[in-house]
Amino acid sequence: MSDSPAGVVGVIDLLGVLAYAELTAFLRLAEDAAALAPSLTDRAALSGLAAVEYAHFSLLRDRLSSLGADPEEAMAPFVEALDDWHAQTRPGDWLEALVKAYVGTGIAGDFYREAARHVDADTRKLVDEVLAEEIRSEFVVDRVRTALVGNPQAAGRLALWARRMVGEALSQGNRLALARPELALLLVSEAAGTGQGDAGLIGIGRLFARLTEEHGKRMAALGLVPGP
Repeated sequence: MSDSPAGVVGVIDLLGVLAYAELTAFLRLAEDAAALAPSLTDRAALSGLAAVEYAHFSLLRDRLSSLGADPEEAMAPFVEALDDWHAQTRPGDWLEALVKAYVGTGIAGDFYREAARHVDADTRKLVDEVLAEEIRSEFVVDRVRTALVGNPQAAGRLALWARRMVGEALSQGNRLALARPELALLLVSEAAGTGQGDAGLIGIGRLFARLTEEHGKRMAALGLVPGP
């Protein structure tokens, strides 16, 4: 990680957007657990995932404080974009809520992981910790695959829903990149550092190839077709 003011701002931005993402994930999962879960077992399981998200938020908040940043100020630039994304992707039923928790949150997490490749080791370790997907993956994949066995016709609808969430995530990601150039620079810093004119485009192309590959893996795990 660069020690320049711009490099420090990029790290604070990364931790700030992640902190607000984890806080909103906690709130949305808790809301979906209460409103959409078909059984008490499912409500308890999704509430447990929500509690994990809040624990991650606490870690990020403490890290921001340790760096001398005000967590409220660090999160503030990202509130509107993330709130808009959640408003545009409000699930209509239990299966949509599960797919959003896995696919929608997953594509956003991939962006943050890419940015974290170019920060200091301690920050990178924390980002990897808060973005760990194993528990969420097991729960969502099991529930969605079981549901599709009984109702295979739902696969097409859920695939379209996942496609919509990814489109919205990319749109909001572009919006954040334009508003927070220091954060955007973390995504392409490897390419930018080569000093070659086409390197940035090549780096961005590789970035989106990695994002597309990870998205395809999640969709396949759910038994859904990624689509164009």
